[in-house]
Amino acid sequence: MHSSSRRLLATVALSTVVAVVGTACSSGAGSTDAKDADSGIYTIWDPYPQFAKGSAWTKLLDKCGSQAGVKIQRTGFDTSDLANKTLLAAQQGNSPDVLIVDNPVVSTLAEAGVLTTTDDNKLDTSKVDPNLLAAGQSGGKTYGTPIGANTLALYYNKEVLKEAGVDIASVKDWKSLTAALAKVEQAGKKGITFSAIGTEEGSFQFLPWFWGSGAQLTELDSDEAVSALSLWRDWLKKGYAPNSVINNTQTTSWQEFAGGDYAFAENGTWQLAGAEKAGFEYGVLPIPGSGGGNAAAPTGGEFVTLPVQDDTGRYTTSQKLATCLTSTQNLYATDTTLSYVAPTSEVQNKQVAANPALKAWVDAVKSAKGRTSGDLGTKYPKISEQLWKAVQSALSGSKSPEDALTSAQAAAE
Repeated sequence: MHSSSRRLLATVALSTVVAVVGTACSSGAGSTDAKDADSGIYTIWDPYPQFAKGSAWTKLLDKCGSQAGVKIQRTGFDTSDLANKTLLAAQQGNSPDVLIVDNPVVSTLAEAGVLTTTDDNKLDTSKVDPNLLAAGQSGGKTYGTPIGANTLALYYNKEVLKEAGVDIASVKDWKSLTAALAKVEQAGKKGITFSAIGTEEGSFQFLPWFWGSGAQLTELDSDEAVSALSLWRDWLKKGYAPNSVINNTQTTSWQEFAGGDYAFAENGTWQLAGAEKAGFEYGVLPIPGSGGGNAAAPTGGEFVTLPVQDDTGRYTTSQKLATCLTSTQNLYATDTTLSYVAPTSEVQNKQVAANPALKAWVDAVKSAKGRTSGDLGTKYPKISEQLWKAVQSALSGSKSPEDALTSAQAAAE
């Protein structure tokens, strides 16, 4: 599974993407020469450079190409690179036929006029869960279809909780979670670890608590938002979470949990393989909302999109390729490879039938929310930056949660 951190950081880069485009250099597949020389070659760009030729992923691309009667020229980019390359290619009239891109990037590319809408390209999104599809919507239009989703939940160490006398069924809201952390700490173990680093990763990890309080990204200084940041600050003050969270990435916080002393870790589906190797029994719990129920966690994962082409005759074949990649049969195989939850109930049910342990993740994804949903679009990166700065200020003790979020809201406006 490729690093979610790398993907998530792309959002941060987007605020400067347009400026970068003017000076960036083109590379990779997708040149107009290839298209002009042979209209039977279709270019696909994706953010999975870890999958080399001969992998299950590239075999699927080739199979979809064969079924559509064309050859595939595929290039895998690092996510942060892919956004810049796509904008440059569009500027040069050089866009790939199919673009698979991190979901927060979709609204930026859409607003830049790079992507076709599903009204134009006829992609069928009727089976996709609406909360997941929302991450690819802007201005009332839909700009692609998700290939899969990941999100955040709480991993827990069954042995640590047992030793502390904590029944996981009792953890239903913030109060009961904090009570569990207190018991664990009294038993001589460690409470919870997460990533609060000053990047998009920190915002990504804070959002379930922010949204779980009832707060909205358009009002960073609400009482609900303050309650969420106060929760994290109080955990650090009481020793329920380590001070290392201020610098932790999702990877380093996972390493802390994998050591075996922590009761809980906030992390994503991409750590499932690591959890299996950790050497202790674990479970997964959707992140609780302040008063109970599942908090909305942010969705990660990519969208399959069709960029604007000068030769509109190419859309029919591009649509066949995108439909093949997101068909029920192929989604199941792809999402298993990527450690993703599928974007449709039909495939989610198939995943849970094959691996019942995925049920908690399916539940978390069902409650999840796109970071750019609600027409935030390109406003999100600026809001997110102020949010992670507020988290850093409050956890380091340089500002109270109230003051940190008041400053954040003023800067975001």
